[in-house]
Amino acid sequence: MAIDKDKIEEHIRGLLVALGEDPGREGLVDTPTRVAKMYGELFEGIRYTNDEIATMFTKTFEDDPDMFSSSNDMVMLRDIEFFSHCEHHLALIYNMKATVAYIPRGKVLGLSKIVRIVDMVGKRLQLQERIGSDIAEIMQKTTDSEDVAVIIEAQHACITTRGIKNIHSVTTTTTVRGIFETNSNMLDRLIVLNSRRV
Repeated sequence: MAIDKDKIEEHIRGLLVALGEDPGREGLVDTPTRVAKMYGELFEGIRYTNDEIATMFTKTFEDDPDMFSSSNDMVMLRDIEFFSHCEHHLALIYNMKATVAYIPRGKVLGLSKIVRIVDMVGKRLQLQERIGSDIAEIMQKTTDSEDVAVIIEAQHACITTRGIKNIHSVTTTTTVRGIFETNSNMLDRLIVLNSRRV
């Protein structure tokens, strides 16, 4: 479903009035148009299901039999920077970093595709827990591997800038599927590798 930018402009004008502002004053005249354009970009992911995102980034490389000799060989991409918006307050979820890991089972996904999947999933009204679950589901579909893990660290503006205003709090979520869920050694290995910093 396409994002209706005309409706967004209309509602942003109404919001400005509700805030006590004059949408006709200099500085705000073009704000509804700018916001509508920005929202079209920020919330692009709303337009697509997880299946559709998986189809967008489904091109994989057939696994070289010698490339991954063990059934526990892992591909991990960490420190993927992205952002999202909380569905409860429409507040920014920021300073987000994702680690995505999977065990190749005949297909290897290009690294840039992993980043694009994370980016697209973030461009929705979200819960951090759901972001990890959505990324894991899409990774399973694109790689044909059940063995996927996602770790996300983030700060939430609905905590840091309003209410409790706890500016240093960081939320960490983990989503594990397949061998990462059933084999504690694999999960431990992932956590250790993720915690290492150059």
